[in-house]
Amino acid sequence: MNLPPDKARLLRQYDNEKKWELICDQERFQVKNPPHTYIQKLKGYLDPAVTRKKFRRRVQESTQVLRELEISLRTNHIGWVREFLNEENKGLDVLVEYLSFAQYAVTFDFESLENNVENSMDKSKPWSRSIEDLHRGSNLPSPVGNSVSRSGRHSTLRYNTLPSRRTLKNSRLVSKKDDVHVCIMCLRAIMNYQYGFNMVMSHPHAVNEIALSLNNKNPRTKALVLELLAAVCLVRGGHEIILSAFDNFKEVCGEKQRFEKLMEHFRNEDNNIDFMVACMQFINIVVHSVEDMNFRVHLQYEFTKLGLDEYLDKLKHTESDKLQVQIQAYLDNVFDVGALLEDAETKNAALERVEELEENISHLSEKLQDTENEAMAKIVELEKQLMQRNKELDVIREIYKDANTQVHTLRKMVKEKEEAIQRQSTLEKKIHELEKQGTIKIQKKGDGDISILPVALASGMVPAGSEAVAGTCVAPVAGAASSVPLPPPPPPLPALAAASEAGRKRFLRGWMKTARRSLPGRAARSFQALQGDNLALARSSSSAEMPTQKLQSGHTGCFSAVGEFVISSPLLSLAVKIKKPIKTKFRMPVFNWVALKPNQINGTVFNEIDDERILEDLNVDEFEEIFKTKAQGPAIDLTSSKQKITQKGSNKVTLLDANRAKNLAITLRKAGKTADEICKAIHVFDLKTLPVDFVECLMRFLPTENEVKVLRLYERERKPIENLSDEDRFMMQFSKIERLMQKMTIMAFIGNFAESIQMLTPQLHAIIAASVSIKSSQKLKKILEIILALGNYMNSSKRGAVYGFKLKSLDLLLETKSTDRKQTLLHYISNVVKEKYQHVSLFYNELHYVEKAAAVSLENVLLDVKELQRGLDLTKREYTMHDHNTMLKEFIQNNEGKLKKLQDDAKIAQDAFDDAVKYFGENPKTTPPSVFFPVFVRFVKAYKQAEEENELRKKQEQALMEKLMEQEALMEQQDQKSPSHKTKRQQQELIAELRRRQVKDNRHVYEGKDGAIEDIITALKKNNITKFPNVHSRVRISSSTPVVEDTQS
Repeated sequence: MNLPPDKARLLRQYDNEKKWELICDQERFQVKNPPHTYIQKLKGYLDPAVTRKKFRRRVQESTQVLRELEISLRTNHIGWVREFLNEENKGLDVLVEYLSFAQYAVTFDFESLENNVENSMDKSKPWSRSIEDLHRGSNLPSPVGNSVSRSGRHSTLRYNTLPSRRTLKNSRLVSKKDDVHVCIMCLRAIMNYQYGFNMVMSHPHAVNEIALSLNNKNPRTKALVLELLAAVCLVRGGHEIILSAFDNFKEVCGEKQRFEKLMEHFRNEDNNIDFMVACMQFINIVVHSVEDMNFRVHLQYEFTKLGLDEYLDKLKHTESDKLQVQIQAYLDNVFDVGALLEDAETKNAALERVEELEENISHLSEKLQDTENEAMAKIVELEKQLMQRNKELDVIREIYKDANTQVHTLRKMVKEKEEAIQRQSTLEKKIHELEKQGTIKIQKKGDGDISILPVALASGMVPAGSEAVAGTCVAPVAGAASSVPLPPPPPPLPALAAASEAGRKRFLRGWMKTARRSLPGRAARSFQALQGDNLALARSSSSAEMPTQKLQSGHTGCFSAVGEFVISSPLLSLAVKIKKPIKTKFRMPVFNWVALKPNQINGTVFNEIDDERILEDLNVDEFEEIFKTKAQGPAIDLTSSKQKITQKGSNKVTLLDANRAKNLAITLRKAGKTADEICKAIHVFDLKTLPVDFVECLMRFLPTENEVKVLRLYERERKPIENLSDEDRFMMQFSKIERLMQKMTIMAFIGNFAESIQMLTPQLHAIIAASVSIKSSQKLKKILEIILALGNYMNSSKRGAVYGFKLKSLDLLLETKSTDRKQTLLHYISNVVKEKYQHVSLFYNELHYVEKAAAVSLENVLLDVKELQRGLDLTKREYTMHDHNTMLKEFIQNNEGKLKKLQDDAKIAQDAFDDAVKYFGENPKTTPPSVFFPVFVRFVKAYKQAEEENELRKKQEQALMEKLMEQEALMEQQDQKSPSHKTKRQQQELIAELRRRQVKDNRHVYEGKDGAIEDIITALKKNNITKFPNVHSRVRISSSTPVVEDTQS
């Protein structure tokens, strides 16, 4: 059916029934006449040899022929149009010639030229010759030919080819009909094809003749011409062609200014709204569709000189909405040059103000930095105090624990003592009772010892084995302890208080032997430790009681050297609970974290969290559904280089290397000091005379060993010093300073000390604050607990559960994506935290100065601190040699404390960082701050972004849901009224949605393809093209410019 692509897509959307009707209509349609038929008829009307009578007869059907030609050009297939325009038929030339002929009577008023026609006829070529020249000069170029130059379009001026009387009469006869209007329609139909459009644009006279058609008296024809010219203006490169056509119009019609006739028609045709709308639209487009701002102002001024602004003031109260839209569009796009000048001045003032504000911002930024450093220093000081208090608290707790244990032991001993006293009192009473009854007798020996004897023995001699008898008497008491807790031996009776120490020892040994015989084997062997002569009675009793109690409880064990019984159970250590694999419903993707070994989690954050408890709070079914898998050079030796002795002038000798001497001379000139002043300042460490920058530069010129030898040799040879150059004389004096290297180093150290302290302190403070805040953050700990729980849930069935993970695993949260690839594991964690653990969602607010700490190289900072200490030690040694130097004394007194404080901060920073790194299961030796802290920086940044994306997604889903609900409600209402329109409405909504997706912005872009001109004209009629870009007027900034891509086919 030879349809363009967009029409073919539209046709495919029809149902089969509609498609079949169109195919049948296409089959019934037959081309009525071939192209050459119309061309022959048009050429017949242009023949000047035809008599007027015959011409009148022929011209009656000219309008009908043109109408049929227009229909054929518009409806026939592209092959017919190409045949009409080919080199053989040259239909475009014939059509342009007929248009030129049809409007000659209007362009050149025959009545006004009647008196001068005879003279003009002598000077001009006849009509036939004019047509021949036009025909001969209009050989059609190829569709891809070059555009015609501006001068070429001016080549055909009507007053140089004045027509004959007969031709003008015939033209007047034709002009009374609609032939001009229909000719324009034919050209419009040709231009609607890309092939025809390119031919019209490259034709030397076609656009000129279309523009000259504005002289037609029919307002409908003039409106049609303006619509077509406005459409051409919107083609890339078309604006220049239109302006060239109006230049030709000016020359042909004798205008003083361009667009003069157009403005005249605009004023006079005030009774035809359609023409006024088309005219105003054309003016708006031709003025404001150019990109060059200066050219736009020029075109705007052309119409201003023609009185457009005053006339628009009169029309501002027009009742036509269409005309009002076009007028307002023009006014919106107008450049107010005065206002732009004011804006430029305002802009300059604003730029100055911006510069001033930027300077203020710079100062405020510096103040903010200082304030942050002060705040960080206070925070670090508080953190150090807190750490000190925590250490003191730990010590106090240990003391309290020990004291509590001692109190408990003492209470137990007091209780046992009381019980022993009670038992002793009871035994004393029993002994007294037995003595009163006469059963026993207490006998005192000569050495002061006593013995308890039965009455039968007391009446006779006491045998030598009385000690054994005494032990035998006590044995039953000790033997009773095998079934009950072993009682302590009774204390000495009051009557025995004066007995000798040896008697008490013998009594105790006998008691312990009896007790040992009554104990089990292992306990008895261990009990031998209690048999020392120096053991107190109370300790013996308590030690004998404790193992007996333990043995009665049924446990196996042994006694220690001090009588403590130890249970011989397996070794108890910090055992880790074995985690069982988690069985999931679906196969889950693997979260490629780096797991910690079970023996690596002791003392880390993972030893304090329970991920299994987290899984009880989460909706793991939703988690599975979201993340299930789809399937199911060597250095230069200066000592070996030869010293060059060159002549510097006639009387100057230089001993230094030429380049080194030159650089030294430049450095000395910058200082502006003599050699004596410099050397004196170095002797007394005067940094006021020698700035530290100069000292550092001068350190690069410390004399080498070879240079010193050369200088000393020159001096020993007693050569005149005056012959040396200034640099050599300075170097000779410079090299004589004692301990030069040491003094220069001290000066550089003193000069840079304050700056070094100021630079290193904030870095150490950042490390301390960041380390403490990360380690103490309970919210961060909860986040890690959630990550561990979800990671174990995903990996447990494949890799088994883990007890912790490396921090670099946090970066992998963004790489683990859901089944639909729309969100990552981090997005899900963010949602879980917001829904289930809202109190930890702002965990990153607890992490202070992490970004600053991430930029610190702690190793380099610690080295710098050590360098400062070495510099201070060097300064102290120098001061001991020159204790009269007040400058060194003041420096040491004022800065020794500062360095001590810096060293303390460095140690605290190192300890705090090591503790934090170990707390998260990392190795401080392999994890510097530049690796440790950026992990948290990236994680926090990614977490915040995930929060924002989740919030945006929720808003979009909510908006879509509300829109769908509104559409469903509207559809239900409409379905109740007219259910038959449901399918049609759905199709319309689908088409509208597709169009919205295709439209990237509000810019009207027309491709150089078939149907482009019709699309532009349709958009013009709908007022879709009224505003243009880059308009900086006071009223408003307009929207995008419509542009047509005029591509050559």
